[in-house]
Amino acid sequence: MVRATFAGFSTAFSALQANQKRLDITGQNLANMNTTGYTRQQLQVSSLNYTNPVSHYMSTSEVVVGFGVHMDKVTQIRDPYLDIQYRDQMQKSGYSNSLQTSFDELAQFLDESHITGIRNAFDDVRSTLNNMTDPSKIHDKVFESELRTRIQTLTNLLNDGARQINTYKENEYHRLDGTGTSEQGAIDTVNNILQQIGRLNRQIKQNQIYGQPSLELMDERNVLLDELSSYIPIEVTYYKDKEHNGLAADGTTEVLGEKYHLDSAGNIIMKKEWPDDLRVTMTYTKPDGTSDKLVLVEGTFGTGDENYGKLSIGGAAGDDYSGVTLTFDGCFKNPVNPDVYGEPVTKFSLGKAANINYPFPSGSGSIQASLDMLWKDGKTPGLNDVKGYDYYMNELDKLASTFGYVMNVINDDHGGGFLISGHFPEKGAALNIGISQAWIDGTVFVGKDGDNATDGVKYMFEAMQTEFNGSAKDSDLFKKYAAEFAGLDLDGNTFANYMNHISTVHANDSYANQISLKTNVTVLNGIQNSRDSISGVSLDEEASNMMMYMSAYNAASRLMTTLDQALDLLINNTGVVGR
Repeated sequence: MVRATFAGFSTAFSALQANQKRLDITGQNLANMNTTGYTRQQLQVSSLNYTNPVSHYMSTSEVVVGFGVHMDKVTQIRDPYLDIQYRDQMQKSGYSNSLQTSFDELAQFLDESHITGIRNAFDDVRSTLNNMTDPSKIHDKVFESELRTRIQTLTNLLNDGARQINTYKENEYHRLDGTGTSEQGAIDTVNNILQQIGRLNRQIKQNQIYGQPSLELMDERNVLLDELSSYIPIEVTYYKDKEHNGLAADGTTEVLGEKYHLDSAGNIIMKKEWPDDLRVTMTYTKPDGTSDKLVLVEGTFGTGDENYGKLSIGGAAGDDYSGVTLTFDGCFKNPVNPDVYGEPVTKFSLGKAANINYPFPSGSGSIQASLDMLWKDGKTPGLNDVKGYDYYMNELDKLASTFGYVMNVINDDHGGGFLISGHFPEKGAALNIGISQAWIDGTVFVGKDGDNATDGVKYMFEAMQTEFNGSAKDSDLFKKYAAEFAGLDLDGNTFANYMNHISTVHANDSYANQISLKTNVTVLNGIQNSRDSISGVSLDEEASNMMMYMSAYNAASRLMTTLDQALDLLINNTGVVGR
């Protein structure tokens, strides 16, 4: 029996259509080579065949030949595993980058390798005191004025350093809440991303139900997910909604009709095509050590804004920002995990007092870096893994407090009174230290008259060279002031060297973070290259595909011409008796 007359034409026609569509997709890929977030597309096809013969006149023993190619759908070429790796690395890179921004700000006054700063001011005070140990200069108004000027310069630098730290803390807070800046804060950015993802979920699924793949919208959503991962730790999962996941409401009983088309006997005919939903969760560790999940975006759940949560900031008080709290509000009545349905965790708050140990892994995005700099003092148990603004403020306060206290004790003991004003002991010392008004007015002075007029200056000069480590030392200074100076501890440094110590700590932390940032960015770029090799558009590969599809198109055209010739021969040259 001869094959159905136009079956061959249908086969050739389907091949023409498929290769034309492949060429269209190749053109789309090439047009979007440099489009941010674009994922290379491909045509998914399947062979057309029929279980039963199409014609009554085909014998049952005849070998059934296919009827061409079916264009199933246009899909993206994407590796979910690389997406997971990329977003995990984005968290680490976002953390290191945000931390480096803070370290670079602190370097503006702590990095004294290229500026004349507090260390030099201590050296200048020491040099003037050394000159004043000469008995002929002890009551010279010029030298006392020089000493007052240099100590005032020192105190001004300490004041300025403390003010800058407070400014940096304020800037860090505003990087979170967005107030006082021309740019959107991290909190608003995260909320906008969550809102956009939630709305894209609805739009994409609705389009897919009506047969539109919405691949460009999926690219937009993937870009948003990548950006979100640089702020907070997220996990992204794809799942079928409860009406199409093959499970009953209890989450355990299998319901085949949700996933497959069934015949009257309940046998599977074919799989139902139903689009996936996308869920964004944040896993964290509770105070009792167990893990929990907060769902930030829940597919197309509910209506309006019910399928996405939000992040809010509050509790900031005073200049220390220790009261800052972040509250994550999850979706409204969403499942805790993909397989168990029930009441969800709907809110999670993060604050310094309640969360000394972070519930997130180390390096979990730029928001965590900002909180580290605002909360962690580098010394308190649970807050000692990062040296934040409080660490440097405390160190400056300790230096200012020790210096002011030592100078005042020595000068007052020798009849001169207090030279330095401020808040001693340490808290707030760097911000408030200054020259006493009495010294400015001339009612307080350096040293006293008499045979031992230079003793006070000599002790002050010796104090400038003394390494304070909290214990008594075999020196004239500590022998005389053992009780007063007991417990004063600058980690075994002089005043000037302690400033070096603070700067060195900062430089080491900054350098270590730079290495970490460089490593994270290198790994991130490596993962991006791997993603691009799969999902990105390659000019060479697309050009090769274009030639291959064009050859297939030409072959299908030639097949149609050949079939036409065969049909012409069949019609015009057969079937006439006696010809």
